[in-house]
Parts: sequence; C-alpha cells; structure tokens
Amino acid sequence: MKQWLPFIKSDPTVAVIRLSGAIGSSGRGALNDATLAPVIEKAFSKGKPAAVALEVNSPGGSPVQSSLIGARIRRLAEEKEIPVIAFVEDVAASGGYWLAAAADEIYADASSVVGSIGVISASFGLHELMEKNGVERRVYTAGNSKSMLDPFRPEKAEDVARLKELLEDIHVNFKEHVASRRLGKLAEDRDLFTGEIWLARKAIEVGLIDGIDHLKPHLTKRFGKKVKLRRYGAKKGMLDRFGARIVGDVLHGVEERAQFARFGL
Repeated sequence: MKQWLPFIKSDPTVAVIRLSGAIGSSGRGALNDATLAPVIEKAFSKGKPAAVALEVNSPGGSPVQSSLIGARIRRLAEEKEIPVIAFVEDVAASGGYWLAAAADEIYADASSVVGSIGVISASFGLHELMEKNGVERRVYTAGNSKSMLDPFRPEKAEDVARLKELLEDIHVNFKEHVASRRLGKLAEDRDLFTGEIWLARKAIEVGLIDGIDHLKPHLTKRFGKKVKLRRYGAKKGMLDRFGARIVGDVLHGVEERAQFARFGL
C-alpha cells in the first residue's frame, strides 16, 4: 500500500531468482534460457527492485545455455541499472560459475564448491561390445566429418583432435567471460582456468568470489531489516506437481546426479 501513497518511502525490495540444477536445453527441471527468460524478465521489471539476487546451486552443463542465461541477466541489469548479487549454495561449478559470474558480486557458504572453469565432453565406446554380440553398425554419410565420434564405431584420432579443438574454443569463451566479469579481482600469480575447484575461503583468495555470507543476512545488512524478498522461479507443470516422471526426465535426473557427484555432492 505504501507505494501508492505520496511522500511515504516504500520498504526496499530485492528480487530473488533461484538457479538450481544442471544446465541444459532439455529435460524437465533443467536450467535453460527458454524456461528462465520470463522469470528473469519479470524479476527485473516488477516493482523496481533495489537489487536482484541469484541463488545459484548448479554443477554446470550446456555452455550455450549458460551463456544465454548469463547474457540475459547482464543485459537487463545494465538496461535497468539494477545491481546483481549471487549467493552460492552447494556448488557453482563450470556453467554454474558462469551464471554466478553474471552477478556484480558473488558470496558463498564457507563449504561451497566454486570454480571448475573448464570444458568437458564425455561419452562411451560400445563397438567392442557390439562385435562380441555379433551386431554390425551400418552408417552412410555425405561428408567426411558427418559421423564424428560415433560411439558404436572405433575412435578415430582425427575425430578426437577435432573435438579437442572445439573444446578449446569454448574454453576461451569461458575464460573471457570470467576475466571480464571479475576484472581487477582475479589473482594474477596462478592459472585459474585449469578446471580446478576451490572452497569459498580459497575462492576469495584467488578472486573468484567476494566473500562468505548467506542471502537473507547479507541483504538485511545491506538494505535494512525491512527489506522484502520477492522470489521468482520457473513454474512446475501438472506432472511435476503430482510427482509423475517420464523416461526422459528420469534420464535427465541421472545425468544431473552424476554432474553433482563430480564435486562430492
């Protein structure tokens, strides 16, 4: 009611966006730009927030989706001149750190896992299993590189070399993003882009985060005891609300669990 009365100052409001889970273009619950776009747009636009806070808990995933989400956050922050503060929970690694770095400041719990600024590609080779079971793979292509790294055929050295080249190019994009977002804060006496991870205190020392703190107490100290938190997140569909899952979502859950497990979580 206060905001409608003249000469009465309204209590400050902070919009809180939850970014929890693996980052990917598909799978129910996956973080991606298509799902988060309306959430992010609304958080920056509704009620003129004093700041936007990001609750980050992600082991990473798609580099493209990480970039799209991060770019949307930066674009709105600059257009509306609203500061963005990230708060890391269990982990902000790989693409999860890309999202955290979209903020102007990053805070974490003392036991949070941060970093993993690298790029990974993992798959399986099943050609020997197929041979033992008498299964023949038949593939016909137009273009020498059309069937690169087929998991059902023996690995080719030239395919591996091409994949590594692609991964290096993505790694360069990641490094440029972090360097620009953490400009003047990163330690210059060590390589921070090897894929290594740190707990919060070490992450402060190397400049990857700004401090150890939690969302509510930090925002209270910053904006006063009357600060209001307005939370935003992607809405769950009917199937999610009743606990129903389909095969694709189960597989996504297994993949997400594996990504968190890489960091001991």
